[in-house]
Amino acid sequence: MSMPDFAAWRAETIAFSHDVYEHLSRTPQRELPSQYFYDAVGSRLFEAITELQEYGLTRADERLIRRHAAEIAAGADYPAALAELGSGTGRKTRWLLETLPQSTYYPIDLSSTALESCRNDLEHCASVEPLCMGYLQGLAYAASRCNGNGPLLVLFLGSTIGNFDRTGALDFLIEVRKRMRAGDSLLLGTDLIKPVETLLLAYDDPAGVTAAFNLNLLARVNRELCGDFDLRRFRHEARWNDLERRIEMHAVSTSRQAVSIPATGLRFVMEEGESIRTESSHKYSIRDVDRLARLSGFSVRRRWLDAEWPFAESLLTVTL
Repeated sequence: MSMPDFAAWRAETIAFSHDVYEHLSRTPQRELPSQYFYDAVGSRLFEAITELQEYGLTRADERLIRRHAAEIAAGADYPAALAELGSGTGRKTRWLLETLPQSTYYPIDLSSTALESCRNDLEHCASVEPLCMGYLQGLAYAASRCNGNGPLLVLFLGSTIGNFDRTGALDFLIEVRKRMRAGDSLLLGTDLIKPVETLLLAYDDPAGVTAAFNLNLLARVNRELCGDFDLRRFRHEARWNDLERRIEMHAVSTSRQAVSIPATGLRFVMEEGESIRTESSHKYSIRDVDRLARLSGFSVRRRWLDAEWPFAESLLTVTL
């Protein structure tokens, strides 16, 4: 790891506490950042979600990378290093690393547990240097390490860009672009617009796995920050926001209740029907992706589309 395990754990906890306080204090819509879904329990639940018939996003992402790994590597000019933003366990990156056996892989994630699994699973494919840091901090570090050693391929997969609002997505990609050099590439995954009924089922499956995944975020606050969320008094709800073209996940309070989170010093009252928004997943058209790339300083070199579950992998290069 890039820092001792205790230091990584402490940094994660401080960041978690800060973000919980800031986002749950927001009115009129309380929020929790979706990046914190993925503790040990949440990661297992998400793995189960990816196997559900109703949720095709992850399988589409994996299909494209598996089928086109050699083309992606060639299109990125056979990079000497790969930096993955929000890598998790790096499961989808295996096929690229097998195509680029001499490369160095920098998985960047806030979960030290996921990074440890990533290194254990992939160190036979490449030199793996996990970075327990925020996206931009980790990218800056990775870019500095490979400076002069060949091109860098930045991976932002799984349509994680969809968790940003439209303005935030553009601002974020501009910051990513600032940390890249001429010759570097960005592989950007985006979930494409599809029928609302399909999306609602994907984020609220009949078996209730997504509901458990959503409410586990409240349980994580209880476990790690001494919160007293009563999960029996919340229900999961997926909503389509037509104006923003996004799916939202909410934890809805089923009664009036007081909530206390001692580790943050936060106390508040939730009314019946009031919700905490835990995720916003924006959906894109190809035109949206092209515009986002252009405005953030990239050009589209190649693109691969999945027909079974409309999804795009776009290989972007730095515009000089």
